[in-house]
Amino acid sequence: MKILNCHAESEFTVKGSRFLSELFPCATQADARNIIKSQKAKYPDATHVVHAFVLGLSGEILGMSDDGEPSGTAGRPALDVLKGSGCTNLVLTVTRWFGGTLLGTGGLVKAYGDGAKQVLLAAEKLSAFEEYVEKKDFSFAAEYTSYQVIKRILESFTVSELTEEFGTDVKVSGKTNADEFALLSRKIKDASNGRILLDDAKIL
Repeated sequence: MKILNCHAESEFTVKGSRFLSELFPCATQADARNIIKSQKAKYPDATHVVHAFVLGLSGEILGMSDDGEPSGTAGRPALDVLKGSGCTNLVLTVTRWFGGTLLGTGGLVKAYGDGAKQVLLAAEKLSAFEEYVEKKDFSFAAEYTSYQVIKRILESFTVSELTEEFGTDVKVSGKTNADEFALLSRKIKDASNGRILLDDAKIL
């Protein structure tokens, strides 16, 4: 599966109706809801803000809405395109400003499906996709006397979103590749003489 690493958009017109398709990176359903809510607030003059999303390691979490368009004519065709794209962890919104001419059921299905296809193509042109690598969260607190050794261990792994908070000890959090997690956990446990365990981290 591939994931999106930046925003992409595409715009087109059908019989006077303006369609704006946008793709957003997204990791959770809560993030998806926030993006959709933000899009609706951003375009208060729009007739419809249709959405579809695919989330999860295997693209197993799906969602969509017709947002007032006839049932099955908007969210479903957009979602079908996303499902067939081999991509996950992304949200699509297709915003429509009605142009005065009804498109009919077939016309709507084509318009929203085309909207999804066009913005995926725009994202490809931006090189906005990368292979999905499963991540795990980790966090721990370390004594200053051992942290320099532990920091060198962290630097030898694929670690992202690393934060360090210095107080009476050093509180550390970040993400690492899931396939590296067991080895990282073992090395930090050994370096801390068994005092630091990472086994409770969650998979993202």
